[in-house]
Amino acid sequence: MHDESRRIEERVQRLHDQRIKTAVYAATVPFQVEAWQAPGEPVPFEEAAAASYEPFAMGTPWGPPWGTTWFRMRGQVPREWAGKRVEAVIDLGFVGDWPGNQAEALVHLTDGTPLKAVNPLNQYVPIANPATGGETVDYLVEAASNPDILADNFSKVTPLGDKLTAGDKPLYTFRAADLAVLDEEVWHLDLDVQVLRELMLELGEHDPRRHEIAHALDRAMDLLDLDDVSGSAAAVRESLKPVLSKPAHASAHTVSGVGHAHIDSAWLWPIRETKRKTSRTFSNVTSLADEYEDFIFACSQAQQYEWVRDNYPKVWARIQESVKNGQWAPVGGMWVESDGNLPGGEAVARQFVHGKRFFMDHFGIETKGVWLPDSFGYNAAYPQIAKLAGNEWFLTQKISWNQTNRFPHHTFWWEGIDGTRIFTHFPPVDTYNARFSGEEMSRAVRNYAEKGGASRSLAPFGWGDGGGGPTREIMERARRLADLEGSAKVVVEHPDDFFAKAREEYPDAPVWVGELYLELHRATYTSQARTKQGNRRSEHLLREAELWATTAGLHAPGYSYPYEKLDRLWKTVLLHQFHDILPGSSIAWVHREAEAEYARVARELQELTAEALAALGPGGPRVFNTSPRDRAEVIRTEDGAPVYVEVPASGSAPLTDAEPPQPVTVSGRVLDNGLVRVEVAEDGTLASVRDLRADRDVLAEPGNLLRLHTDLPNYWDAWDIDKHYRNRYTDLLDASSVTVVEQDPLIGAIRVERDFGKGSKITQTITVRAGSPRIDIETDIDWHETEKILKAAFPVDIRAPHSSAEIQFGHIQRPTHTNTSWEAARFEVSGHRWVHIGEPGYGVAVINDSTYGHDVSRTVREDGGTTTTVRLSLVRAPRIPDPEADQGRHRFTYALLPGATIEDAVAEGYALNLPLRVADAAGAPAPVVSVDGEGVTVEAVKLADDASGDVVVRLYESRGGRATGVLRTGFPLAGAQVTDLLERPLEDAETADGGVAVALRPFQILTLRLRRA
Repeated sequence: MHDESRRIEERVQRLHDQRIKTAVYAATVPFQVEAWQAPGEPVPFEEAAAASYEPFAMGTPWGPPWGTTWFRMRGQVPREWAGKRVEAVIDLGFVGDWPGNQAEALVHLTDGTPLKAVNPLNQYVPIANPATGGETVDYLVEAASNPDILADNFSKVTPLGDKLTAGDKPLYTFRAADLAVLDEEVWHLDLDVQVLRELMLELGEHDPRRHEIAHALDRAMDLLDLDDVSGSAAAVRESLKPVLSKPAHASAHTVSGVGHAHIDSAWLWPIRETKRKTSRTFSNVTSLADEYEDFIFACSQAQQYEWVRDNYPKVWARIQESVKNGQWAPVGGMWVESDGNLPGGEAVARQFVHGKRFFMDHFGIETKGVWLPDSFGYNAAYPQIAKLAGNEWFLTQKISWNQTNRFPHHTFWWEGIDGTRIFTHFPPVDTYNARFSGEEMSRAVRNYAEKGGASRSLAPFGWGDGGGGPTREIMERARRLADLEGSAKVVVEHPDDFFAKAREEYPDAPVWVGELYLELHRATYTSQARTKQGNRRSEHLLREAELWATTAGLHAPGYSYPYEKLDRLWKTVLLHQFHDILPGSSIAWVHREAEAEYARVARELQELTAEALAALGPGGPRVFNTSPRDRAEVIRTEDGAPVYVEVPASGSAPLTDAEPPQPVTVSGRVLDNGLVRVEVAEDGTLASVRDLRADRDVLAEPGNLLRLHTDLPNYWDAWDIDKHYRNRYTDLLDASSVTVVEQDPLIGAIRVERDFGKGSKITQTITVRAGSPRIDIETDIDWHETEKILKAAFPVDIRAPHSSAEIQFGHIQRPTHTNTSWEAARFEVSGHRWVHIGEPGYGVAVINDSTYGHDVSRTVREDGGTTTTVRLSLVRAPRIPDPEADQGRHRFTYALLPGATIEDAVAEGYALNLPLRVADAAGAPAPVVSVDGEGVTVEAVKLADDASGDVVVRLYESRGGRATGVLRTGFPLAGAQVTDLLERPLEDAETADGGVAVALRPFQILTLRLRRA
């Protein structure tokens, strides 16, 4: 037989694209269209319905950036269409090849009932099947003209990312708004040919099945009447039945399809637009559920459900019905799909508390799994946190984006820092927007790393981010691929069912220990520094407000614990931990609003804390310590005078002078407090830091070296920092002034000022206080650079085999060497309040109050000694998607802590982030809780969410070893229970001597519910 593959393939493609696809709609009649441009922000339906509309012609430009145009569309179904399937088909003038992040619309009936959305790959709205003929159609269509920020493949700086800079030039040209007859036979033929052609092209050149499909398609095309596609479609389909009905191989891979619509809660659009995107997509999904009984849709992010509940009650009612019918599966159990590295431990816990409670309260469903396909790496505390929230499985996708190393597993047990394991899946289809194309099916099988051990994987299908979710075409593809020779088998099912089957099939799956580090998007630890600082500050202010509100609730008659306010503020903070807000990868509008929200949250939390302390009654100035460690340090009174105070953990003390161990002396540019001696060089760097207790020089080279690097990654500007950034830099060594600004027995400080770059200025105040070895570097930057990153380096004379960085509820160790490509790929990593390096007998920590990104490297000197350098990433200047990212003022503090153990780093990390508070409050209620026993760290103190009056305490082992102790209460204790994160009892806790006995394994998290007598 002659090889005619090329002729057949080209023939099938042309006939499909030019004749079959174009005949899907057999007849069309245009709508009569009128338009009204809403002024400013979106308006309610009632206002739009009452507006005055003007005639609107197809081919007319419409839609200023971020605008809303309402279209009234009227039409009548022709009488001759009786018995046919009639739809509205609307093309807003869609652009590009991405189905989200552009124009989209929601179609309403005239009474305000949302029907369905219109999206680039989902342009129809059902009208009648079958039509009787003569039906009148009257729609009001809310169309959003969101700009295509991804245009030009993310290569150009654009002002479109903020309505303040986007201008008002129309973005789109309306193409069509028609009543149309869907020719179902042609539509099905279109899908038959698509599925077979794509399968054929993925099969090997020598696979008989490929040639069988090719010749079957060739014969089928002979039956296609080019003058009457509709009339010949049934015969063509009949001829393809044999090749479409051949069953898959017995050993074929099984793909569990789960409908999905990944909707970023903000990204290339503001939060206000996400509220509308969810309503549009969820309208589509509930409409599709009516058409396909076998359809199942998995949807995460409780916040998005709440938006729909509050703003689109009719869509919300349809969701509730779909959940009851088993077609809608709430998943994930988190308030939003948060970033996987940057939120604090308690914040991750609250993501699950608020998310899971929402689903239980509104649907009676407890979600079983963590659904985080798109976050930029995942911290090593996740397995324990997830399990303590009642989860059984974990799903991610983003690790497939690794720049250097291919992740070795797709189905595995993920083990966290405490030893907890959770069953985890990483879909080999490498997308969370699958459509069951031949290429995707082939890729899933080709990629799957567990061949021979397991035989199934999961594929989330549907268009995300405003693309409208799953479509009927994708469902039809799934049906054709359910059992088709040459392809993996597709079954549409609930993700819980997939995970149950996968775990049963593969109980001895391999184990991955530690963080799931994404070898990409490393700049998300640093971009949009003010957003990150707002998050860090909010987390600590929430801790503070809860602790002192609990104190007042226990000791202040008449005080009412602010449950609702705290709940609302937590949800605001949790929302802004979404994986494109907190990482700094959104448009300018998003980050502008985030900064304003963080400022509002801070004001409210400061007020709540002040109210709680005031409720204790007046009694003279006292110092309040929110941190979990006793404190002895210098603070300032209202008049600015320094005072040395001693305050117990989670408690208070009178504002009275205590005697410091030794005063601070200032001599020239040398600060000395008897614990450390710091010499500042003429260029403003730290020329010397000597630990007087250990009689040891800490630095191998000048410290606090500020280095300005060129920072232009290969692609994703706000997301990425590529290794070549290290190759081009300028050291900032030209200090315009180095001045002693404070010389007091309690405080010595030297200020260093520098001007650099494109008009940027940095002022740093280096401070040493009595009684503390911590050297604070208060930093004020007026930043005007572009495509740069500023780092601060501390080259320490320590041979450290690894660094330790604080993460959620513990810390993680990372090698300082680059023996393998895995270590080399970690050239930029994340951490929370501290980084520690050490050798036997001596360590140093670098503490911070708002930075996350850092790198740790090592070199061997000519004298044989080793220099281990910790460098903090302070601020970046990407231009895409926000051209003004990070421009302007930044104020933060970082610190060097010589002679530090891990315990010291923990204590000082809390201290720097939880400043002592002075208030006029009554005298000395005992701390709500206190702990006897090293390594046991209290993370949260609050009243139980059920308003029972019980006290809930969350603590963890923070040093990485075993810890025992006794938790004592400042109130009469009637009993205690160990609970999960949702405060549900697991077992009774052991009480002894009026307290609770605590025994923790390394990094174990323990939640205790304490009943008051």
